[in-house]
Amino acid sequence: MHDIKPTAAKMAPTQLDPLDLYDVRSELSEDELIVRDTVARFVDEQAIPLMREAFEQHTFPRELVPQIAELGLLGSSIEGYDCAGLNGVSYGLICQELERGDSGLRSFVSVQSSLVMYPIHAFGSSEQKDRWLPPMARGEAIGCFGLTEPHGGSDPGNMKTHAKRDGDDWILNGAKMWITNGTIADCAVVWAKTDEGIKGFIVEKDMPGFTAQEIENKFSLRASITGALFFDNVRVPAANVLPGVSSLRGPLSCLTQARYGITWGVIGAAQACLDEVLNYTQDRVLFGKPLSHTQTIQIRMADMARRITTAQLLSLRLGRIKDAGELSPTQVSLAKWNNCRAAIDIARDARDILGGSGISAEYVPIRHMLNLESVITYEGTETIHQLAVGRELTGANAFG
Repeated sequence: MHDIKPTAAKMAPTQLDPLDLYDVRSELSEDELIVRDTVARFVDEQAIPLMREAFEQHTFPRELVPQIAELGLLGSSIEGYDCAGLNGVSYGLICQELERGDSGLRSFVSVQSSLVMYPIHAFGSSEQKDRWLPPMARGEAIGCFGLTEPHGGSDPGNMKTHAKRDGDDWILNGAKMWITNGTIADCAVVWAKTDEGIKGFIVEKDMPGFTAQEIENKFSLRASITGALFFDNVRVPAANVLPGVSSLRGPLSCLTQARYGITWGVIGAAQACLDEVLNYTQDRVLFGKPLSHTQTIQIRMADMARRITTAQLLSLRLGRIKDAGELSPTQVSLAKWNNCRAAIDIARDARDILGGSGISAEYVPIRHMLNLESVITYEGTETIHQLAVGRELTGANAFG
């Protein structure tokens, strides 16, 4: 038997990227690489320098919106209407790099793209698309998404917000809670019960009876604007009703789009935490040697890398399935559940490894850890996604 020796071309590289051990980057197309690198550069140079202060001051860095729009990151998957027309993997990479900066930054783009522009594009009239999508793509108009209610949470079908016909108009009453972009939005895509099913209404900020109030005192997503929306006999013209859907399928399809982006986004947060730990443990010397030279720390960092690698492969495969037009909501639930759990565990462990420094905003893990408490909750809690997968496996609905 001949000895089989690896050729130079087949030998493993001498140095792997610690944040990409399986070289997921090599699986990306040239266009996807350009998107990833462009957004990464923007985050490094423009966003990250602002995020610590924005988080501490509980403010959204709105000055970044024109640059975000100029890069084509708003409604990036939509064809036409001044949108970039990128594929699903590219949108995922956008979310990953933005959330590496801060979850609040990714949330802004996610809501604008997946929860406002998407339903207008998917279910809106040609007039609605022409009116709203181009200015939203340019960042000249901001939107928000009104589904969650104060008492509703994980059961959107239990909504109390309702609308009744009045001539050619609709009269809208109710309230929505935990609404990203709520107080800066020029319009809200609001879902309400009607005698004809659940419909989507484009409620404009200056309509009488519509008010938005910012939610203060958050300890998570502090660099994001969160509000409550109130509707007191708001008269909405028929021209502002999305004609293409009259069921929960409408808002749930929007959530599937947003959840897909989240599966990628949290990878960026986890990578930021591991990167911080790698640098910190090399510089921190205890008992005569760097922390990175100890077995305990290496095992913990190896576990972070394992979780990140698994999440990367899940989201990349999910993106390819999405771009093939074969995406199932259950597949998104599995990735949202896995990747959010991985990211929050990594952030918590990174915070612990940094010891006392870990509670300082000078280091990123505490900020990402607090943000991920929201991310693992919104767009479906961990339990909701576990039950979605369980329903797929057994055919039995255990949500009740």
